[in-house]
Order: sequence, then structure tokens, then C-alpha cells
Amino acid sequence: MVQKYQSPVRVYKYPFELVMAAYEKRFPCCPQLPVFVGSEVLREWRSPDGAIHVVERSCRLNIDAPRLLKKMAGVEQVVFIQTNTVNWRERTLRIEAHNETFASRVVVLETCSYSVHPENEEWTCFEQSASLDIKSFFGFESTVEKIAMRQYTANIKRGKEVIEHYLKELISQGITFIPRWTPPTASGQQEEQSQAAGHHPAAGHPPAAQPLDSGPHGSTKEQSGSCCPAAEAVSPDADKLEADYIERCLGQLSPLQESCLIRLRRWLQETHKGKLPKDEHILRFLRARDFNLEKAREMLCQSLAWRKQYQVDSILQSWRPPALLEEYYTGGWHHQDRDGRPLYILRLGQMDTKGLVKALGEEALLRHVLSINEEGQKRSWTCLVDLEGLNMRHLWRPGVKALLRIIEVVEDNYPETLGRLLIVRAPRVFPVLWTLVSPFINDNTRQKFLIYSGNNYQGPGGLVDYVDREVIPDFLGGECMCTVPEGGLVPKSLYQREEEAESSDHIRLWTETIYHSASLLRGAPHEIAVEILEGESVITWDFDILKGDVVFSLFHSKRAPEAGQQEAQAASSNSAGDSSQLIERSWVLGVDYSLVESPLVCREGESIQGSHVTRWPGFYILQWKMHSPLPSSSSSLPRVDDVLASLQGSSHRCKLIYYYEVLASKDFRGSMSSLESCTSGFSQLSGATTSSSHSQSSSHLSR
Repeated sequence: MVQKYQSPVRVYKYPFELVMAAYEKRFPCCPQLPVFVGSEVLREWRSPDGAIHVVERSCRLNIDAPRLLKKMAGVEQVVFIQTNTVNWRERTLRIEAHNETFASRVVVLETCSYSVHPENEEWTCFEQSASLDIKSFFGFESTVEKIAMRQYTANIKRGKEVIEHYLKELISQGITFIPRWTPPTASGQQEEQSQAAGHHPAAGHPPAAQPLDSGPHGSTKEQSGSCCPAAEAVSPDADKLEADYIERCLGQLSPLQESCLIRLRRWLQETHKGKLPKDEHILRFLRARDFNLEKAREMLCQSLAWRKQYQVDSILQSWRPPALLEEYYTGGWHHQDRDGRPLYILRLGQMDTKGLVKALGEEALLRHVLSINEEGQKRSWTCLVDLEGLNMRHLWRPGVKALLRIIEVVEDNYPETLGRLLIVRAPRVFPVLWTLVSPFINDNTRQKFLIYSGNNYQGPGGLVDYVDREVIPDFLGGECMCTVPEGGLVPKSLYQREEEAESSDHIRLWTETIYHSASLLRGAPHEIAVEILEGESVITWDFDILKGDVVFSLFHSKRAPEAGQQEAQAASSNSAGDSSQLIERSWVLGVDYSLVESPLVCREGESIQGSHVTRWPGFYILQWKMHSPLPSSSSSLPRVDDVLASLQGSSHRCKLIYYYEVLASKDFRGSMSSLESCTSGFSQLSGATTSSSHSQSSSHLSR
């Protein structure tokens, strides 16, 4: 497996030319980097005007590996070939490096770049990316991979410190300013300037170093104006995360953790344009999956689709708890804990869970809990659960079932939002309940649980370690009056009648959701027929690929699908699951129906929106089918990736959620604002969203 690394942007608050002078001091050897033993120049070239300078070096590295492994490999040092291309006109340095030692067994590629900061031309940005692919290494592939990545990430921070060291050394020597490169006017003038500067021409620096009284310089930029906690709909190049922003706003991350965040964020920028969650939200999913990029991506993709399908972003505005819930649901917000987290108190032992389920149904409880989590995810929060009064009636089977479902939904969609959970006055029946629910709670979440039985919470190491005394509720022996409802038994007169309860079992969360879902098998597409009576109408669509790769196409036919097929489509839509095929196998493309939108390959996790202006009346058929990669036409043999994708595709279903709408041409205002999905726009997760512009006069597909 190829290991990849992508750094955040690191900013030096020094001009590019001065940073280049510090960088050159690393050669031919660098005592500050013990792993870097030495280097020699293999090739050097300059453009006639001196604007471009290329240097190719052979660099020797002393890798910190076990002695036995070095002996088996037969080498003490590893040789890398490094090519540096500095462009003084554009003020950029590009560094490309690859390993020469063991090149047939291990492939290491690294790319670094220094460039001028986009907002301050007196500052310099640095970025780097790398990949490691170990094909074979005497049976020690896993060991070598761990050693290489550990060594690489350990040297990343050290490399930044080395540049800062040489910058300070230059400043101590009185060199605080180097003028920018200018096109040569006369060779004698340039030579005179170079001699006056005291720099050897081979160093590749612009001439003349002078003191500059422009105030103190820092080592790194604290935060660029372009970086903000909420990622908005901007191009990837204009919205790069900076290292100091990550440290200040997101906490201490290792280089590999930073890399995972940046790569997942970049993937979202490419597939979910206009609907990016905040960096904090992305980071929660990475932490929940121990920074396994693929697992975190899958979990986040499923959650974003869930939020979109059930319009969770609007729950804080749309959900109003019934009066019965406000009276008998024993939970509410109550000041803050010692760490400044919002404190939520839940008197679970006083809650009549059976009565609430019988009176309101499972869905109302779930919706209310989600509203609490939506409020809590704005900041990490602490939950204080009082179990005084918990007994066997709380183990009523439908109630436990509802609790497990709530835990499952919260675990899947609100990872790493709970800072701490304090359970006090746990009775003897609690171990029974804990045995039932603990398997559904993530290990990372369980580590945040602190459980106190009896009155143990009152002594040292109890609540006072986490909640100030003046905030501890009165019913727990504190002095603070708590407004959380005391609960009690829900009157049986408020229970739903049996027939009402049976019908409510079929009501799923947010039944007003505009999205349908579909599962695709190979050779069994999902198709929706839209009848257009007028020539000038607009068909709009919005869909998310939850699993697998899908091909989307739009067809037109004057023939109507058979009645039986239309009934099957209606049944499929009602069941929200299986695929429905409307185009008859006997139909001939170009005769019975025609293609009006070119097939679009949609990858797993992508969010697709588009529209089509109809030209003729008849039936327009939206089709989604499983993507089957074909061998490349440029080769007689299929590509390995295509074969693997084909094999993988045959073993599982593709899944998607979709919404479509038909608008009269006069009602289509050239944007996707008509789609209800865009009004949600992950409003709680992103600071702002933007909708793409669409042309009224042409068809449109967008990712």
C-alpha cells in the first residue's frame, strides 16, 4: 500500500529571497540535521538572464534503522537525488527528490515548494508532499514502512527549525534584506552588484544584501486571513490550511494527523463543492477512526448524506418539543463545567421512558435527542447523568430498543463531540443496563465515561474535580437551583391508542424528507420516468453516491413505459430501496429512445447536482446504473485498477439517495435554489454555502 503525506502550509514571515539564502546554507552538509550526512552537485544550469537556476544534487542520508536491517540490506547510508529549480522572476523554488538506493524495491517521491504568500509578498509559504511505496524488502516491508514514515515525520519539524536557525544567523550577520531579481541591463553592472553583495554567483541569489529597518520579523505566520474555522465554498488553491492555524484552532496534531486532515478536506472540496463542513467537524471523524483516512472518509460521507437526506441542519429551527416532552423529559442545559464546556444534565432515573415512548413514539424522542446533539456539537460538551431512581421498569424492552437506536445514530453522526460523561448514583441495576448498551458505544467514547455509585461522587475525585461547587445542582447536594424537569410517570390517559401506535411504527424520522434511496445491482439500473407535456421545461436533480461507483444518464422517449413497469417504479419509490428498470430490453437506442445527457461517471462519496432544459414533450428517463470499467483502448491488456474495480463492483450493491424536480421554464431562475436540499446546505456545519450558477439555455451537470 502506498503511504502518502501532505503538509499544511507553513509560513515564514520573511521575504522569499532571504529564505532562499537561509535554505542554501543547508548545503553541502547540515549539522542541525544529523540524518543529512552530505551532498554533492551533479548538474547545474542557469537561464541566460539568470532568472532560473537548476541544481541537481546527490544527497546521502543516514537512516535510523536497526543494525540488523542495515546489515541485511548491505548499506549504511541511503542516497537520494534532489533537483532544485528556483525561479527568481516568479519567486518560487520547487524541490523534487527520489531515492536512488533500493529504487527497485522502495519508491520514495517527495515534492516541496517555497512561494510568496498570496496575501503578503514579504512572507514565504512552504509546502511538501511525499509518497512511500515499498514493493519488496527482504520480508521486512512492514518494518521498513514504519521506520521510513517515523523518520520522515520526525524530520519535518526539524527541517522547519533549521531554516529558522539559518535565518537568525543571517540576521545576526546584518543580512536582513536581499533585493529581488531584476532583468540584467549590463553584464558589468550585474557583476559589480554581485561582488558588492559578497555572494558567490553559483549560490543563485539575487545581488546585494542590505540591512532593513522594517521592524522585527517572526518565524512563522500566526494565521492567514484566508484561513478560518469554517470552510466555505472556495477553490482548493485559495483555501489551504496553515500549520499555525491548525495548532491554535484545532489542537496539537502530529504531522501524519495533519496530513490526514488536509487530504480528507481536499477530497471534500473536490466532491462536495459548496457544502464543506468545518475543519473541527472533519477532525472529529478522523479522531473517531484513529486517523484511518479511508474509514474516516466513509464514515463522514455516510453522515453527510444522512444529514442531507433527513435535513438535520434545520432541526434547531424546525423542531419544537411537544408540551408533554417538555414536562416529562428530565434533561436540560445547566451552566458550564470547569473546562468551560456546556453542561447538560439528564436525570435518567426519574424519566418514565416507557410512558414517553407510548405517548409520543420513538421518533419524537430521537428527534429531541438529535436537537440536543446539534446544540452540543457547536462546542464540546459535558453530560451529567443522574441515575437515582433507575430500576427494572427502565429495562422495558421497547424502551431499551429505542435507546440503542438513539445511541447508534449519535455514535455514527456525532463522534468526538462529547468531552466527558459523568454518571452519578448508579444503582445495582445499572450493570444490567450497561451490559446491554456498552457494545454500541465506541471505545473512544467509553473512555470519557466516569461512573460513581452511591454517594462516591461527593468526595475527593468526585464531581468537584469537573464541576465547580456553585454549579452542582441542589438535588446532588449542591447550592445551585436546577430548572431541569423532575419528570414522573406519564399518565396512561396520554398514551397513544393501539392503532395509532401501529401506524406510527411506519413513520420514519422526518417523513417529509424529499430524498429517495436506491440500491443498484450489476445489470439492474434504477430509472425514473418524467412526463413532459410542454417542450420548454427544466428537470433538476440532486443525488449523493453512498457506496460504489455509478453512471448517471438522461434519456428521452416518445414511448411511455408499460403500465406494469410504471407500477413497479412506484412500488420501488415507496419502499425506498430496490432498483427499478423502465427502459425495455427490446428498445433500440436511437430508434425507441435517445440519449440527451452524456453518461457521467460518479464516484463513491460524490454529490451531484444538475439540470436539463427539455426541448420536446414526451418521457425523460433519469437512469443510475452500476459503473463497469472497461479496459483501456490504448492497451491490449486491462489495467489492474479496472480489473479490481470490476471484481469489487460485482460483489456488492451501489447505494444512492436522490431528488428530482420538474419546473416550468419561466420558474427556473438559473440556479439550484429551487432544490430544497440546497436550503439546508449543512448550515450548522459550514459557515456559509454557495450555490452554483446554471445556464438556462443549456444542459448542466456538476459535481
